[in-house]
Amino acid sequence: MKQQSKSKFEVKDRRVFSEQLKKQVIKDLVSRRTTIKSVMAEHQVSAQSVYRWLYKYSPQHQPQCTLVVQMKSEAAKSHELQNRVADLERIIGQKQLEIDFLNKLIEIGSKELDFDFKKNFSPKPSNGTESPNGNTRSG
Repeated sequence: MKQQSKSKFEVKDRRVFSEQLKKQVIKDLVSRRTTIKSVMAEHQVSAQSVYRWLYKYSPQHQPQCTLVVQMKSEAAKSHELQNRVADLERIIGQKQLEIDFLNKLIEIGSKELDFDFKKNFSPKPSNGTESPNGNTRSG
């Protein structure tokens, strides 16, 4: 008798498992009556297939749920940083109100005094020969 050698590239028949079987397998897994390894051996399926069934049919493993695991110190640090951001945003808001107020004050003062503070805000450059009261020094 000749033995047929199995090739690495042998094409396997595609098997389709019923929804009912998949649900029963997952029910057994969730209730811990069986393990993933035993399901793999019994039904000759890959771990990937079993996990795909688990995510699809198990109420505890719904894909729309994201579980974020973090340490208490990370949670405290995150909370502290969120508070710091809120404080900085509040300070920025106050500073913006102050800037808006001062700009409006300059605008109103410019209109009332008929003087453009924005263009003429700096004093004349001094060459060092004038005294503060406007007289020239003689020496």
